[in-house]
Amino acid sequence: MENNRYREEEKEEEALKSSEENQKNDELESSEELMNEDLVQEVEDLEEDLKKDNKLNKKLKKKIKHLEEENAKLSEEIKNLNDLLLRNRADLENFKRRTNEERIKERKYAMQDFFSEIIDVIDVFDKAVAIKTEDEKLKKYLNGFVMVNTRLKQALENYGVKKIEALNKSFDPAYHQALEVVEVEGVEPNIVVEVVMEGYLYKDRILRPSMVKVSK
Repeated sequence: MENNRYREEEKEEEALKSSEENQKNDELESSEELMNEDLVQEVEDLEEDLKKDNKLNKKLKKKIKHLEEENAKLSEEIKNLNDLLLRNRADLENFKRRTNEERIKERKYAMQDFFSEIIDVIDVFDKAVAIKTEDEKLKKYLNGFVMVNTRLKQALENYGVKKIEALNKSFDPAYHQALEVVEVEGVEPNIVVEVVMEGYLYKDRILRPSMVKVSK
């Protein structure tokens, strides 16, 4: 009887142990399942995050590309504006320089038109003082003309008006205007042999070229 009781108790203990082990195994399996589910969820979450990150990266790359294109356009516009500014500045400096040069020329040659008319008056005086006469009264008048003519030429010379020296000089088209080409014995070709009308310079400008006859 006692042996049977011990066996039954042993069986009960074994059954209890087996039940506990099974329970532990079930708990372990349940825990592993839960862990696997958590891992799967974490992986899915990571994959979802990666997808979101990839989308965000694509958006960021697209935005960066757009900004780079805009930056390139702005840089080109800035370069063009700088070039335009430099050109405008250069044009302005050239305009100032030309304006200043023109003002200097205007001041320098301000009396040119006036002197151009005065030399016509000198022509009249030159013709008058060249008259030959035996009349004493007329000679006195002519002497007065000579003095006025001399003073007038001196005044003009003080202002930069000078007669162009032409007689017996080589013909220069920059200063002389040939009215006639004549043959003169003993004179080399292209020499001014007669001045028909005097020419004048105003500083470095020609008021009127000398009207001359030139040797062949």
